[in-house]
Amino acid sequence: MPIELVNESGKILVSDEVISVLAGSAALDCYGLVGMATRKQLKDGIAELLGRENLSRGVEVRRDADGVHIDLYIIVSYGTKISEVAHNIQVKVKYVLNEVVGLQVGAVNIFVQGVRVAR
Repeated sequence: MPIELVNESGKILVSDEVISVLAGSAALDCYGLVGMATRKQLKDGIAELLGRENLSRGVEVRRDADGVHIDLYIIVSYGTKISEVAHNIQVKVKYVLNEVVGLQVGAVNIFVQGVRVAR
């Protein structure tokens, strides 16, 4: 079910897929993030790194009485401070969704699925 935004010109319907892609793209701009991960780890406990064409697979959009909540499943770069990377992603995703869509996000939850060592 798409999110409905109403302005003076009419209604705008924004699908969850669009919100997922915007959130994933905004997150990838943040320093320390290697990429998005699958929402469910593989049977070996290893997270699969997704490419740019699969941004929405690492993002989950939930709606409840408190508003819209975004869950991001990420892989961070080794040697970065995970709490800072997560905070920067939260701020960036909230900002982008507010500026691009006009959507007030209640919470951005970060789930770190893995750490990738640079090769």
